[in-house]
Amino acid sequence: MQGLEKAKLLSAERQGMTLEKDVREILNSRSFGFLATVNPDGSPHVTPVWLDEKNGFIRVNTAVGRVKERNTRRDPRVCLSIPDPSNPYRYVFVRGRVVEWVTGEEADRHIDELAIKYTGEKFRWWGSSPRVILVVKPERVGVF
Repeated sequence: MQGLEKAKLLSAERQGMTLEKDVREILNSRSFGFLATVNPDGSPHVTPVWLDEKNGFIRVNTAVGRVKERNTRRDPRVCLSIPDPSNPYRYVFVRGRVVEWVTGEEADRHIDELAIKYTGEKFRWWGSSPRVILVVKPERVGVF
C-alpha cells in the first residue's frame, strides 16, 4: 500500500477535530513539527516549530511579526508534518487553517509550556518581540 491508501484520513468537525490515539501520541511527543505556510508569491515557507494540541486544534507559538505569522494572516492555509520519534519513516500530517491568533499573557504562558515540553525549562530566549499562538483547525489528518 502506498500514499493515501496507507493514510488514515479524518474529516474536520465544527469545533475542532477528534484526533485518533496514534495521532495524539505523536503530537504530544517531543518531536518538532514542520509548518508550511504560503508566501505572498505563492511559494511555500517551511519552518520547524514546537507545537501542542488542545481540544482538537494544533497550537504553534512564534514571535509576532515572523514570516509564518504574517503569511497566515494573509492566507491562513497551513500544513504540518510531525515525525514519529520512535520511527522516522512514520509521520503525522495535518492540513488546515489558522483560525485564531492569540497574543498577550496566554501566548506568554503557552511558550513556557512548550519550552518545558521540549527542553525541560521555561522559555529563556525572550527577545523584544511579543508572542502569538497560531491556532490551527485541522481539515485533514493522516498517519503514514
